[in-house]
Amino acid sequence: MADIAKLMEEIKGLTVLELNNLVKALEEEFGVSAAAPVAVAAAPAAAADAPAVEEKTEFNVVLKDFGANKIGVIKVVREITGLPLGDAKALVEKLGVIKEALPKDEAEKLVAKLKEAGATAVAE
Repeated sequence: MADIAKLMEEIKGLTVLELNNLVKALEEEFGVSAAAPVAVAAAPAAAADAPAVEEKTEFNVVLKDFGANKIGVIKVVREITGLPLGDAKALVEKLGVIKEALPKDEAEKLVAKLKEAGATAVAE
């Protein structure tokens, strides 16, 4: 068995890009995902006469494409998330969820900022 402390020290010495590549390799090797699980709300039991429809109150901001202005999109993602430059760049290149569990109006504002920077984004 590997010395865990030694392994942790080696991981601490990796750059963000190297760490991102390590995560991808682990995901592929073991068939898992390092992404945070997103809870899916179960639909409430519907009454026989009138089905109850619960309005969604929390939205995720999802980056679909960074477009031609990648640097501008990275700057907006840094502003939105507070991440360092390298992490924001990796997040933009990965695409996917940028912010989770936001109220509808806040999610729409962030989507608008990303679109203004040239990205394709949605609030889901």
